[in-house]
Amino acid sequence: MESRVLSRATAFSSSLPNLRRLPRDSPNASFLSVKPIGAVADGGNLIWGRQLRPSLCSPALRKDTPLRPCLAAASSPAEGSDSAGEAKVAPVGFFNKYPALVTGFFFFMWYFLNVIFNILNKKIYNYFPYPYFVSVIHLFVGVVYCLVSWAVGLPKRAPMDSNLLKVLIPVAVCHALGHVTSNVSFAAVAVSFTHTIKALEPFFNAAASQFILGQSIPFTLWLSLAPVVLGVSMASLTELSFNWTGFISAMISNISFTYRSIYSKKAMTDMDSTNLYAYISIIALIVCIPPAIIFEGPALMKGGFSDAITKVGTVKFVSDLFWVGMFYHLYNQLATNTLERVAPLTHAVGNVLKRVFVIGFSIIVFGNKISTQTGIGTCIAIAGVAIYSLIKARLEEEKRQAKAA
Repeated sequence: MESRVLSRATAFSSSLPNLRRLPRDSPNASFLSVKPIGAVADGGNLIWGRQLRPSLCSPALRKDTPLRPCLAAASSPAEGSDSAGEAKVAPVGFFNKYPALVTGFFFFMWYFLNVIFNILNKKIYNYFPYPYFVSVIHLFVGVVYCLVSWAVGLPKRAPMDSNLLKVLIPVAVCHALGHVTSNVSFAAVAVSFTHTIKALEPFFNAAASQFILGQSIPFTLWLSLAPVVLGVSMASLTELSFNWTGFISAMISNISFTYRSIYSKKAMTDMDSTNLYAYISIIALIVCIPPAIIFEGPALMKGGFSDAITKVGTVKFVSDLFWVGMFYHLYNQLATNTLERVAPLTHAVGNVLKRVFVIGFSIIVFGNKISTQTGIGTCIAIAGVAIYSLIKARLEEEKRQAKAA
């Protein structure tokens, strides 16, 4: 018979004469020992800094296994309860009760912030064409946000040492170079065209994996990249806003982010994604400041700032720079947090849909005129990215299942 912990032990024991309390020094007294919730020996899980009890429906618990009483069982049983002495299960939080709804909200906010960032970023370039300086502002606002978050303990700052710093520097340098060249492209050509060129990023990733990392890329994966190359080529030939500065900058951005992925694999660490992205942002900011001073410093001092203030006013100019930096940091942070919550296949679909959203909204907001061939090429490129992402996600899932088996 299973043991119960009751607050009215005397009354209960008198009504059931066959049951008696065990003395503390009895060998069976350990049966009633109470362990802290989430103890390591009980397999407690640590989720978002809160320890949770192992589920009572765990396969490890058989019907003939006695249940250890939890701390809540020491209180008086609720009236009308069918089993007065049973431990009450703690209420399930919203995040655990509706995981699909929470993940959907994360996706929505990721897309929303990304679209707002791209639109506001392009509007700034229309009256302040200094992408190096704007790139520094993006990172600077994000770094300030991270420092404030650390100061209030949300999240708690992870420690940094020299070994981890050496590992993160190559990742941050590639991140900085890719970020700056992306902004140079955004300033030079239409947002939709830059994102169309950046659809080639999977091609560079596959090439780097094959020829740099020595990984074998299946033929089907290479074949799925053919529509991407074809679509980008078609869109580039008839793009009305085409210029070589925008095209080459977007291509350099693709290469930079490819190397960032390579170094990121070598920089696997136990640090959480929020702290990791904060440290990368700090290093990237330090890297971006010298080029901004060298390439745009003299022009900014001569009339860059004054011209922008004359066109839109000081308040709007400063607020635009602040908000574009906030949107940049928040959408990147939300992207990381969102993709951690989903499977590789959902990750792949999410990335493709994000690019579709950005291209579509940028065309609507800015009224960019595109030729029929550019539109068809863009659709072909995005479809190719979708096919590639789905195939790659399935291959990764098969590898994961094989390792688990």
